[in-house]
Amino acid sequence: MTPVRVDPAGRTGPTPKQARGPAWRSTAAGLYVPTSVDPDLPVQRIAEAAAVLPAYGGVTGWAALHWLGARWFDGLSSDGRIRRRVALAIGPGNLRPDRLRKPTKERLAPGDLTVSDGLPMTTVLRSVCFEARHAGDERRAVVALDMACHADLVSLAEMRAYAEEWLASWTGVPQLRAALDLADENAWSPQEVLTRLQWTLDAGLARPLTNRPVFDLEGNHLATPDLIDPGRGIVGEYDGADHLDARRRHRDLGREERLRAAGLELVVQVAGDRRDPAAYFWRLRSACMRAARRPASERRYTLELPADWVPTHTVEQRRSLRRVRAA
Repeated sequence: MTPVRVDPAGRTGPTPKQARGPAWRSTAAGLYVPTSVDPDLPVQRIAEAAAVLPAYGGVTGWAALHWLGARWFDGLSSDGRIRRRVALAIGPGNLRPDRLRKPTKERLAPGDLTVSDGLPMTTVLRSVCFEARHAGDERRAVVALDMACHADLVSLAEMRAYAEEWLASWTGVPQLRAALDLADENAWSPQEVLTRLQWTLDAGLARPLTNRPVFDLEGNHLATPDLIDPGRGIVGEYDGADHLDARRRHRDLGREERLRAAGLELVVQVAGDRRDPAAYFWRLRSACMRAARRPASERRYTLELPADWVPTHTVEQRRSLRRVRAA
């Protein structure tokens, strides 16, 4: 709900007496919402933060991406414990930061602003690049880029072109460029991204493919693993808490057996491996050694798509598929 001002008549907002009562709460000086409105919902936090924007300004970063439907931008810290502030691009304007809002006075061209469902915001490219430039580290920047691509809001090519044309000397651009080199358009979750980066940056493995369907030599679909290095013959999965569900675990075991039977070595990462990565890297190295000893004749898998299988591992492929379906 958009915060409203006091209305003596009580038609467009609370009366002065109502505003002082228990049924309304203040979101900023002179602005109120009913106390029944959940202040923890990301969309509500965004609406309340944006209510004090100057005429020339807009929501940016994670909040703009969440508003546009990117599910992984939930406004929480990476450990899920802290609510992040809503970044507000205000250009030459003035606005005090507070527990909800984080103003940014970076240059703001008219072309960087847009409106979506009534919310003033920066364009999607500006918002994604802001999030990556100001991420806590390079890996979090990669997560931001990957998850924006997951929502098909942007492609890597579009972000590269935008960064080169508009952000040459801006804060965080070196991190953005490094993240673009590591980013992927087909990751499905932040944890997947972090696992992939462990393979390449920490374990020194070749860059794996993400969420590619794997088939047996007769063209039957075996699984679509989080990560696969088809040349080495190893598959990586990240199993979050949802994989502990009995039905989900039953499906997981069947998928794992199909992959192993086709000659692939599987290594699974769980949440505890984030706290003790040494154990995970030991399992990863063991899987690589087993794969190296496996005869080529035992590799009975392929990533070649059957004729009736539509590829969707790039943003453009997914956009094209939606255009076809909408026609």
